[in-house]
Amino acid sequence: MDDDELRWFTSSFSGGNGDSCVEVAFLPDAVAVRDTKDRALPPHRYPAPSWTEFLTAVRSGEFDRS
Repeated sequence: MDDDELRWFTSSFSGGNGDSCVEVAFLPDAVAVRDTKDRALPPHRYPAPSWTEFLTAVRSGEFDRS
């Protein structure tokens, strides 16, 4: 699937004013992540299980600063 054909999503926490940092697109077996400030760069692609593990860690506070 070409990157131009992907349906990109921005977090609802971004405020919707164009200042968001990243967008994600869901593929059958992976997740694509791109920088909204330079969409010409190729997106990073992560296997679906890795993305799920990342979200679980974020939600559990694993990356929170003390």
